[in-house]
Amino acid sequence: MNGSTSIDTIINYLPERIRELLKAIPIEKMENIMELRLRGGGPVYLVYSDRICYLSQRGELTEMLTDSLFTASGAHIRDIIDRLCHYSMHSCAKQLREGFFVVENGVRVGVSGTYSTGDSAILTDFTSVNFRVSRCVQGCADDIFSKTYGKNVIICGGVSSGKTTVLRELCRLTGSFRKSTLIDERNEISCLIRGIPQNDVGSLTDVISGSPRSVGIMSAIRTLSPDVIFCDEIASQEDVEAILDGIGCGVVFTVTAHGTNYTDLLRRKEIAYLIEKGRFDLAVFLKGASFPGEVREIRRLKYVDQA
Repeated sequence: MNGSTSIDTIINYLPERIRELLKAIPIEKMENIMELRLRGGGPVYLVYSDRICYLSQRGELTEMLTDSLFTASGAHIRDIIDRLCHYSMHSCAKQLREGFFVVENGVRVGVSGTYSTGDSAILTDFTSVNFRVSRCVQGCADDIFSKTYGKNVIICGGVSSGKTTVLRELCRLTGSFRKSTLIDERNEISCLIRGIPQNDVGSLTDVISGSPRSVGIMSAIRTLSPDVIFCDEIASQEDVEAILDGIGCGVVFTVTAHGTNYTDLLRRKEIAYLIEKGRFDLAVFLKGASFPGEVREIRRLKYVDQA
């Protein structure tokens, strides 16, 4: 790590004019951004937890849509893609197929546009770019670490509630002294670059990225002998079966799931199945997007089947 910040990283990938405008903004106004978005023919804007601010032609931020906003062009978007690909698009076919890049400091860059036809379709015409800041908030899980340690836990919350942030911090804390494996399917938790995590996930944590969760879980159990496995957003019955197999082998799991309350969780058939099997101890509910990472409730889950 070179000491640069996520904002420095983002600015380095932007065209010169946009870079100049953003550098004119006081740094304290840039520190808490969650996303920076650009769309060809549309305004450049910054997303915070509680508001959206647009970039003006004078390098100022405003919450109003006016005629004085800076408008990104198609050429600006293409310039960013070239920089992300280091001017070698053929070497980035995987990223262009999946629609996102991971760059320095754990910044994820989502790309939209038109996919080519054929079996190996990739993005060719680009319409927008979204730089998403990876937030490592050390200390955000201190209050729940002792309450969840050694237990099978589901971290629950809505969009932008901080589920991934809390999961990452629990992984860092646990992986500092126990053998842990992080199943990072989309590389958004560890943010590996050339095999090195850009985010601190614990010195004893192995990372499996780029594979389906269920495959990664079974691979970890067979080859890495973890005490604890961490994974984000349980989404399929295959994930559930792999988790149950892992628990049966004595592995402890911390996972996340979308749901703002217990009723929401039970509407997710995969999560409901896990709860009904009685293998998870706790559900940690986060407050919401206005309080990212803050805990609203820790609920003990009812053990239904203890056979």
